[in-house]
Order: sequence, then C-alpha cells, then structure tokens
Amino acid sequence: MSRSLPPLAALHAFEAAARHEGFQRAGEELHVSAGAIGHHVKQLESWLGLMLFQRLPRGVALTGAGQRYAAALAPILHQLAEVSDAARRQGDDKVVTVTATSSLVSRWLMPRLGRLRDRHPQIELRVLASMHPVDLARDGVDVAIRLGPGRYPGLKVDLLMEERFSAVCSPGFRASAAKLRLPADLLRYPLLHDEPEVHLPGAIDWGRWLHSCGVAYSGNSGARFSHTYLCLDAAASGQGVAIAASPLIGDDVRSGRLVRLFEHQVQGPHCYYLLRSPQAETRPLVHAFCEWLIAEARADQEAVWPTVGA
Repeated sequence: MSRSLPPLAALHAFEAAARHEGFQRAGEELHVSAGAIGHHVKQLESWLGLMLFQRLPRGVALTGAGQRYAAALAPILHQLAEVSDAARRQGDDKVVTVTATSSLVSRWLMPRLGRLRDRHPQIELRVLASMHPVDLARDGVDVAIRLGPGRYPGLKVDLLMEERFSAVCSPGFRASAAKLRLPADLLRYPLLHDEPEVHLPGAIDWGRWLHSCGVAYSGNSGARFSHTYLCLDAAASGQGVAIAASPLIGDDVRSGRLVRLFEHQVQGPHCYYLLRSPQAETRPLVHAFCEWLIAEARADQEAVWPTVGA
C-alpha cells in the first residue's frame, strides 16, 4: 500500500531541533548551519500544514503540536536507526559511503576516483552528493566532507582543505577580453554568480572579492546558478568570469579548461573538514579511504597553479 511520508532530512532536522530546543545546537549536531535546520523545519511544517515552532525574538519554542509530534517521532526514528544499522552490518563490508556537496563531488572527488581504485581496489565507494543534515550512524554514512568552522562534537575530525578564491574564465574568453588587465576591469565584463549550497556567514562573493582588491562594487546582473559547478561550467564555456575556491577549480586550471586571471586570492572564512564517527574509523577500509583523502587534499593544496598575465 502506498504511503505518503514526510521528507526524512526534514524529520532529522526537526527531531534534533526539538531535542535541543533550538536551531543552533541542532545544526552543530547535524553538521549544518542553523539556517539549514530552519529551512528543513519550514519544509516539514508546510508538509504537515501546521506550526511546529513559534519564532520568538530570541530563539524558538515548540508549539503544543510540535511537542506532541516530537514525542511520537523520537521512538520511530530510534527504531529506524536500529533496523538500518542491523541491515548495514549484514551488508558488504567493502562498501564505504561518503557524502559531500554536489560541487565538491563533481569538481574534486570524481576526478580522483581512478587513483583511489589504483590505490585501494578493494574499496567499493558509495557517493552521496548532498548538503542535507546527516547523522552518520543513523544514515549509514561512513565519511562526511563538510564546509564549516570545524566544531563537530563526538566525531573524529581532520582539516581537509582551505578555501582560496580566485577569478577564473575560459582561455577563449580571456583571449577576447583585451581590456581585462586589472581587477577593476572586471566591472566591464559579465560576472557569473553562484548560490552556495552551504550558506555560511562571511562567504566570499564578488562583492567581498572585489573589495579585497580595493574595487567598489554595487552589484551585477550577471547570470546566477544554483550550484558552483554549474557556474564553473558556464565560465568554462566562455559565458563570463567566475570566482570559486581552490578545491573546485584546481583540476580545471591545471588542465587548461579554466585560467586564473590574477595572482590575487581571497582566503575563505571556513574550511573543508573530514568527519567520521569513532565506530566507522575502526573499519580498516574507512581508515584507508580517509588517509587517501587527506593525502590527495595535501597534494592539491601544495600544488602551484599557473596564472594568465594580462
């Protein structure tokens, strides 16, 4: 019989928010921002057609309906976690499940999977491209790569990569932009914008990047994209100039698909962190995969990229 079920990610977010009586601590537990928790709670409220939280001037509070729903939901999620964990233990121990944002999967992880097969042919990798809240044990995830401040209680955490933002475009676009010599000249050309998959305070956008160059910027009506990898695809096809972080553009710069216009880079306020539970770390293949990821990230951060001079 067909059943209409609410979105699981929204249930996770609500259950954590109800237990912690707020979005901030729930976000810390699930390794996402408080804003992401709020988004999922609103999604669940819309699906249910009722308010689960009262929004107060300082924080939130469960409504009566929210209290009743949370009390009924907690044991259901607990049972689901137990059933899923039992099924997972019966599965193939060669499978390692990793989750990261779509752009990091597309632009950084995917090009390296051939080297992973060469190094660890016994690992059967399962890749989840997602930014949703995740409970590693409950969701059957072994490894998560998350962009954030580095505070992830209860998990083993390694710094994976920093973000350094550069302006990039296609070689063809650069060849046609004869007047593009200084960062201030960018205002004459189409600037491409992305809408970050993870909304974190202080994120580097065109305004902050140009400000760091001493260039006043009042906004631009250039094309906008829902994911960074789409924005970079547009840049590679000659549609304009994009800014993106080092992990997402390194391979394209080295291959010549994209070129860096200037030496200038802006350090992002957050870093990519490698997360796993203490239980997952005891699995030899998970440990091997994490060591491989760290080595790949270290080599990538130490690489020197070419810059196209004006």
